[in-house]
Amino acid sequence: MNQKKPTIMEQLAFLSVREGIYLAELYQALIDAKENGKTTCQSLEISYRGSVKDELIFLITKNNQVIVQFRVTQELLLKKNICFENWMNTDKIRRQINRQGLSPKNFTMVQDLRHGMKKVKLEAKVIETTTPLIVQTRYGNSAKVTNAWLADETGKIKLCLWNEQADLVNVGDIVQIKNGSVFTFKGERQLRLGKNGSLNVVQDQTQLIKQAPQAVANA
Repeated sequence: MNQKKPTIMEQLAFLSVREGIYLAELYQALIDAKENGKTTCQSLEISYRGSVKDELIFLITKNNQVIVQFRVTQELLLKKNICFENWMNTDKIRRQINRQGLSPKNFTMVQDLRHGMKKVKLEAKVIETTTPLIVQTRYGNSAKVTNAWLADETGKIKLCLWNEQADLVNVGDIVQIKNGSVFTFKGERQLRLGKNGSLNVVQDQTQLIKQAPQAVANA
């Protein structure tokens, strides 16, 4: 029985895992190649080769060796609010990952965040925070609010934190965001957690500072 041909999403998802590239980064590279004719994405070189009807043709090479050539619909590259994590979360991709002992890099990079994106998964470092303030909401309630700037190697973005969230992070922490949403306020991109978003501190800077004197004493 013939095996079903992988979809373009599956091809991109597996390529991102195999090459250790964030899927959102690879997707953005296709857009850049379409606009500029050619671009690089870490070790990959992506070339736009033209179109057939509504399909765009891309060639991906590595060290001058052809990796893959495929077609992508114009509609796919114009999509907004893509949840890249869903592309990785299929039985076929999981089997391929397990078979080759690979690990998916399915966090979105800061540079790839776009207004209107939802279900954003991001891992970044807290590089700045503001002093929490008590503000009056439009509903007449008071709330604590603070801003934290998160950064990875591609850029930084402001994260708005409310009430109990306002005390969660410190400068130097590494945090993971799940189900975040991207908004634009006065021309500035902002990340919000909303009701469904979550923030998890995966590396606590204050704990590292506390452990440092003990580490020196034991040296």
